[in-house]
Amino acid sequence: MRKLKYILEELRWLKVLNSPFKPFKIKWYIGKTQVGTPYFLPRKWVKATPERAKQAALEEIKRREEYNKRNPDNQYKVRSFEELYQEKLKYRFAEPIKVGFDYCSLGWKTKWRDDDYRFEWSPIFTFVFFGYQIAMIISHDHPDQYWSSWLYYEYQTKGTKKERIEQCRNNFQQTRTTYWQGQDPVTRDYYEVILKPKYLKS
Repeated sequence: MRKLKYILEELRWLKVLNSPFKPFKIKWYIGKTQVGTPYFLPRKWVKATPERAKQAALEEIKRREEYNKRNPDNQYKVRSFEELYQEKLKYRFAEPIKVGFDYCSLGWKTKWRDDDYRFEWSPIFTFVFFGYQIAMIISHDHPDQYWSSWLYYEYQTKGTKKERIEQCRNNFQQTRTTYWQGQDPVTRDYYEVILKPKYLKS
């Protein structure tokens, strides 16, 4: 049950398809592995082996010793190899996926207030095969305005779909003015391009 709730929450962004927002687009990438999920290339976490724990312990000792040489007034404690080795044996380490699927959900956060939604990255499904990758990227022409507005709609509004969109447009405005050198400023309400036409009628 707990796992099911987690999966449903990870896929919650699919609800945008049954909302007043236009459907998202899908972009494909096929080529050498280079699309992150979201920041790192597809990878998996594996238990430490004695050899990997030994290497990680030695690397940390070296980093601390080099730091101490550069910063004589702000010294790190150099811990013993055995202490670090035993600690690293409990770690999991990331390694690239050679063959397999990976996925990341819609990335977002709130900033200044609980209702100040910010888009961070698009959902991605990816398959990796020995250095090559097929990635399906959930996209939109205006991802910042599209996803942040939908997040406000999803988490902060109540009522019918039309009532909820009215709340969005009143309380989470997406009007932006663009300034280009040598041209007149252009003001645009992004709700006009991210909403389905029937929700633009008064």
